Order: sequence, then structure tokens, then C-alpha cells
Amino acid sequence: MSAPEMRPDASLRPPAAAGVAHPRPFGIRLRPGDAGLSTTVAHVSNVEYVRWLDRAAELHADALGHTRADMAASGRMWFVARHEVDYRAEAFPGDELEVFTWVSSMERTTCMRETLVWRVRDGRAVCRARTRWAFVDLGSRRPARIPEELAAAFEPLERAACTSRS
Repeated sequence: MSAPEMRPDASLRPPAAAGVAHPRPFGIRLRPGDAGLSTTVAHVSNVEYVRWLDRAAELHADALGHTRADMAASGRMWFVARHEVDYRAEAFPGDELEVFTWVSSMERTTCMRETLVWRVRDGRAVCRARTRWAFVDLGSRRPARIPEELAAAFEPLERAACTSRS
């Protein structure tokens, strides 16, 4: 069974029809494998879509120099607080997909990330999602203030004036 191939691509731009609000979303080329197939219907499982959302967020943070390993070493980590996923179309192994992800808002201890999965062959949205991520202190497991430099790196469309300066 083959796993999905996800490759960041700085040259990707969403089509105008996609309705992406961010001027510089992070782009990823995605080709699903057969490892994420549903066990009952011959298409990619909805659970696999959620894996793509998590991996897209990870790749975006990595590209900005904020890897999960570095975050864990600093005693802080992003935790998913909420996923809202709209499944718009089926995806199949071998489909050529483009994933666009961006941070739409940043608050004191959380951010809202939006993600679009777009199928190239027919110019169709396969999935749209909004994920609320909480910035968490790993020692206390409590929300932590997002450092200013971290917030700025993600270029959120909206920012509350309550992030930490340290």
C-alpha cells in the first residue's frame, strides 16, 4: 500500500475560483496513495483528509522554521482544539491535488487555520476546513501566550493585539 505524497511547492497559487482569502497561502502538491482508502467504498477515507490537514499545518510551520521537534524542545506545542471539515468531493488514489493552507486569525493563545484541497483535473474543491489550534504549555497542559515572533511568521489575516512579546 502506498502512502500519500505531500510536497511543499512555493510556486503554487490557488485558482481565482477557489476563493482563497490569503494573498500568500502555503502550497502543497498532494497525490493520494491507496493506504488511505475507505474499507467500504473505493475512495479516500474521510479520516485521511484529516491527516492531510494535520500534515499541511506541520509542513507550513516547518517551512517557517517552527518544527514540531523544536516546539517540543521549547516546552510548547500546537494542539487541535476543533476541526470543521466540509467534504465537497471524493478523492481517489493517484488524483493530482493541490493543498493551500493559511492562518486566518491569531489570538492570544489560539489561531484559526484554513485549508483548501483542490483537484486539478476538474478544478473542484475536494475539501475545505477550518481548524482552531491552541498553543499549549507541555508542562502544565494549559494554554500559553503565542510569542510575537511566532505569530508574525504565520502572517495571519487578522491578529488580536494580545500576543506575547517574549
